[in-house]
Amino acid sequence: MGEVNKPALFERTIVPHLDAAYNLARWLTRSEQDAEDVVQEAYLRAFRFFDGFDPAAGGDGKAWLLAIVRNTCMTWLRGKGGVVEFNEQVHRVADAVPSAEDALVKHGDIASLRDCVEALPAEYRAIIVMREMEELSYREISEVAGVPIGTVMSRLSRGRVRLLECMEKKR
Repeated sequence: MGEVNKPALFERTIVPHLDAAYNLARWLTRSEQDAEDVVQEAYLRAFRFFDGFDPAAGGDGKAWLLAIVRNTCMTWLRGKGGVVEFNEQVHRVADAVPSAEDALVKHGDIASLRDCVEALPAEYRAIIVMREMEELSYREISEVAGVPIGTVMSRLSRGRVRLLECMEKKR
């Protein structure tokens, strides 16, 4: 990619996903100010490494950017001590998993749902936000999170169970 075209191509391919980047960062950092800082850092990284992104080869700008945002957030969280380790006993999955949307409709309480999403461990929060709010496919989430599709599905399922449990407690 020529250096002359890099800013214009970056602006067309990556900049339109600023809202999605901020949304993911906001949910992961749990802070508007921190999300703004993380997104700024992520966009700087994205621009710096944009030569490695090839939209002509079918690259998805949104998924590529969200991977950078997620990684930047995880680095930031580790620095803040905010990463919650995965614990199989705590994060076990139930047999039947209603969706987060069902819980929202059932309870009609957006503030409670927002609180419950914020209470999720970062790994689940990221997957829930990317799937339910940003409507990324399992494949795209897998690429962004750097985990197999099966892990995406498992975390999504477990995150939904935890959301439902949290919403039930708030009733």
